[in-house]
Amino acid sequence: MTEPQPNPPQSALRLHRELSEVWGRPSGLRGVLISVNHSELGLRFMIAAFLFFAIAGCLAMLIRAQLATPGGAFLDTALYNQFFTMHGSLMMFMFAVPLLEGLGMYLLPKLLGSRDLAFPRLSAFGWWCYFFGGLILLSALAAGVAPDGGWFMYTPLSSKTYSPGINADVWLLGITFVEISAVAAAVEITVTVLRLRAPGMKLTQMPLFAWYMLGTSAMMLVGFPPLILASILLELERAFGWPFFDVTRGGDPLLWQHLFWLFGHPEVYIIFLPAAGAISTILPVMARTKILGYGAIVSAILGLVFLSFGLWVHHMFTTGIPHMALAFFSAASALVAVPTAVQIFAWIGTLWKGRPEMKLPMLHLMGFFSTFVMGGLTGVMLAIVPFNWQAHDTAFVTAHLHYVLIGGFVFPMMAAAVYWMPLFTGRSALRGPGVMAFWMILIGFHGTFFLMHLTGLMGMARRISSYPDNPEWIWLNLSSSFFSFIMAAGFALFALDLLLQWLFGPRARRNPWGAGTLEWAMPLPAPDYNIASLPLPGQSALEIARGEGLLPGAPRGRREVLVVEALSGAPRHVAILPGNSALPILSASVIGGFVLLMLGGLYAVAASALVVVTAVLWQWQRWMGSARSEDLIAAAPGLFLPVHHEVPDSLARSGLVCLLIANASLFGCFLFSLGFLSVIAPNWPAPPSELAKASGLIPAAILVISLLLAALLARMKEAAGALMALPALLAALAAAGALATVLDDPGAHARNALRAAAVGYIALHCVISALLAALCVLQRRDGRIARGRTGAAPIWRIWQDYTTVTALVLIATVALQEGFL
Repeated sequence: MTEPQPNPPQSALRLHRELSEVWGRPSGLRGVLISVNHSELGLRFMIAAFLFFAIAGCLAMLIRAQLATPGGAFLDTALYNQFFTMHGSLMMFMFAVPLLEGLGMYLLPKLLGSRDLAFPRLSAFGWWCYFFGGLILLSALAAGVAPDGGWFMYTPLSSKTYSPGINADVWLLGITFVEISAVAAAVEITVTVLRLRAPGMKLTQMPLFAWYMLGTSAMMLVGFPPLILASILLELERAFGWPFFDVTRGGDPLLWQHLFWLFGHPEVYIIFLPAAGAISTILPVMARTKILGYGAIVSAILGLVFLSFGLWVHHMFTTGIPHMALAFFSAASALVAVPTAVQIFAWIGTLWKGRPEMKLPMLHLMGFFSTFVMGGLTGVMLAIVPFNWQAHDTAFVTAHLHYVLIGGFVFPMMAAAVYWMPLFTGRSALRGPGVMAFWMILIGFHGTFFLMHLTGLMGMARRISSYPDNPEWIWLNLSSSFFSFIMAAGFALFALDLLLQWLFGPRARRNPWGAGTLEWAMPLPAPDYNIASLPLPGQSALEIARGEGLLPGAPRGRREVLVVEALSGAPRHVAILPGNSALPILSASVIGGFVLLMLGGLYAVAASALVVVTAVLWQWQRWMGSARSEDLIAAAPGLFLPVHHEVPDSLARSGLVCLLIANASLFGCFLFSLGFLSVIAPNWPAPPSELAKASGLIPAAILVISLLLAALLARMKEAAGALMALPALLAALAAAGALATVLDDPGAHARNALRAAAVGYIALHCVISALLAALCVLQRRDGRIARGRTGAAPIWRIWQDYTTVTALVLIATVALQEGFL
């Protein structure tokens, strides 16, 4: 490969035209369907999230209308159960998480000095999964078959016996469909923050918002798989009778609670951290100073990420767990207040050091301080076991939850919407409506939920559609309902204010707030490509616009981004990103068809639809590598870098590592399920038949030997190992099938169901490994794997190693339980 000459300088207008042609999308409906631009997708996520917030808010108003008077006849019990279930589900899964995804997708490349996210098609795929999953949930609500078991879906009430319709299936399949989007966003954000920063930007120099989003994405990778596993297990129980949670056949309903809250409590901090990132970005600008305690805040973020996974049992203090566990989780629940307090005091110190200006974003931040701190204090109260026993499942807990979520997420997100609106639209706000909306929301919120603390302390239970004619409850509930409608009117006025700004607001000048972060170094609204050249340390916005940074323009007619070393930010190579594509919407549509077939009970047809899913996803691989060797790219004068298919440490490899972290979390939760049921669940063990024990030894041994052989062959260079490993992988798959046939009936006992699920997990990974090995063979034939070009070989090797390790662990675990080891 030769070293080319750097591109000659160009005018800013020529750079803009050149970049717009490459990074833009076709006009019309076709452009909307195939776009993979991160700015457009981020805005779609945020707009859709606010629409779901409005729908969930309307459901909340119906709930408050029902509870305004004792014995309310506004809603019948069945409809009330659907409404409060959908209210919680939409707020948690369709509003909070997608809103933070959208904000991260839109802002991170701009803050980090990049042109796009690491995997544009993955972002688009996540959007369409979110969109179609939301349509399924809303269609069920309109048809009167919405979920009705609470947004936590506790078993056994959500089992087939007590919820015989498809209501619970809508939740299990629809929410899992949406969670694909969350995991995709977590992979996207993690790799983008670590690998697509401006050259020379070390981790310790990143904007705090990037640190917050990195912590959030790490928590999503580990926190969402437990709920995905729980949903899969419960759907298997409902559809095929595998008794994971049926106490009469060796299951235990408490397993659902453990898996759900392994997700549910980190979810609170998954929601809070991006909001805190917005605060740490906006607050110094409003205070006209720099943030106080950068290092302390980063340490607090890492502390929250770690501690949040040790708190899930405090939702289960009343289930009869041992006193030692009560003490441990109570202490952990109180300890998590420490890193939160570090951030609060850093923000207060920043205000004290600076000269705060009470502009509209700052008003919303003041609403955050006055609300979230109260929610944190009641959280510490609920962490104390004796108080928790008294307040559990009362309106006090509902009030605490809303103080934390609305105070800790909604108020900061409203501040973020107002602050970054000029970046989204290029227009400034109108005077008046925004301030009035803020005061209506603040007064309405505290009037609604502060009083609910009192009704909870007086013993009023949550999740009830009517209550006795207790005099001490009547006026509190009526007042809460009255203030809730004031709050709803405030939110409506807030939305109207943003709409008026978008339609009629005056043109905003560049960097209207006087901020010092990179997203304001570009025109308003931001163009498709973000910046004309990637910024070098110390460059001004004008120099960046003139193309004096790295990778100016698009001289090769393709989407190029700079990939850096994760810690130091040193440039490593240039990644060529795929352009607009119909594959994301096609893939999401096929998966959506699978979900609908499952809801319709057409399980055999749904199984065949998985073949179509595999065929569609196979088409994604065409972008992995090039059939010809490329010259080094002149990223800047004197800096020549290879392209991504010439190096082993590509973005795809980093993305696979992140995906395997999520996979390992699911696998660990499955091992937890094996251990929990075998030790805790009643009606256990159910001894397997001697025939099953003996007949399973041979296929298990073949499976182990085949996987070890495939892992050994994967160490060979280029694609030769893949070609030789294919027979071993097919033998492993056949052995997994033979092992499944000798298992006892999975519907007879939870032991058998867990064994069958373990075999299915191994078989699925063997199929994917075989497909990746076949891909390596094809890439070798096409020239995409050759001297200096790795193609998909590193990805297959990592996946094969993971498959081998997890299969060995599962087989060893089962062998220990059966007494073979």
